[in-house]
Amino acid sequence: MSGHSKWSSIKHKKGKEDAKRGKIFSKLSKAISVAAKDGTDPGMNSSLAQAIEKAKELNMPADNIKRAIQKGTGEIEGASYEQMVYEAYGPGGVAMMIDIMTDNKNRTAADMRHILGKHGGNLGSSGSVAWMFEQKAVVVVPKDSNVDEDMLLTIVLDGGAEDMNVEENFFEIVAAASDLANIKAALEGSNIKYSSAEVTKLPKDTVKLDAADAKKLLKLMEVLEEHDDVQNVYANFDIDDEVIEEVAG
Repeated sequence: MSGHSKWSSIKHKKGKEDAKRGKIFSKLSKAISVAAKDGTDPGMNSSLAQAIEKAKELNMPADNIKRAIQKGTGEIEGASYEQMVYEAYGPGGVAMMIDIMTDNKNRTAADMRHILGKHGGNLGSSGSVAWMFEQKAVVVVPKDSNVDEDMLLTIVLDGGAEDMNVEENFFEIVAAASDLANIKAALEGSNIKYSSAEVTKLPKDTVKLDAADAKKLLKLMEVLEEHDDVQNVYANFDIDDEVIEEVAG
């Protein structure tokens, strides 16, 4: 799993920077609108609750959140978005899952083929890579929270955590997707701050990449994540931290 946590941390910081420029708000609005179709009460709709929490974390104004919900319910006019997942292969044979929200499937399909082809990847058939990933809750606790590692491990295990990875600047807690609320409650009950908490897709196994393929893959992921219709990109890569830092820099 080397490199996954560091890349996720870099993306999280980038998300906050993008939010300052308003770049990410349209993606957050899409997620909220789509989730709101299944009910407007976050207490009864976990997808909406997670979308709203992420929007608040990135300082999206409350009025924007309200409008996104109203667009989802049809209370005010807005585009109708569909959720889709593209399965693909990247440089070095890395498996990729691309979460999409679009109001034009044909346009998005053409864009995905073009981007993947240009950067050494290709679309896979339905089911070709989905089995390589599993949905998990991931919570990140910065080491500047001054929390003792052993104490933190005890707290999160009691909350239902399956594993805790110790990185250079943070702890990464992994749990079943259904235990996300329990982990957050355990941390909050102990006054431990976390920088992010979300349900994501983690690879069951990883593919080790050399520096050349690693740079191509990370470039491909960046280009995909910049696309307006792409919500998330997951990949089963194993890349040395030094290469990730070089590319991110």
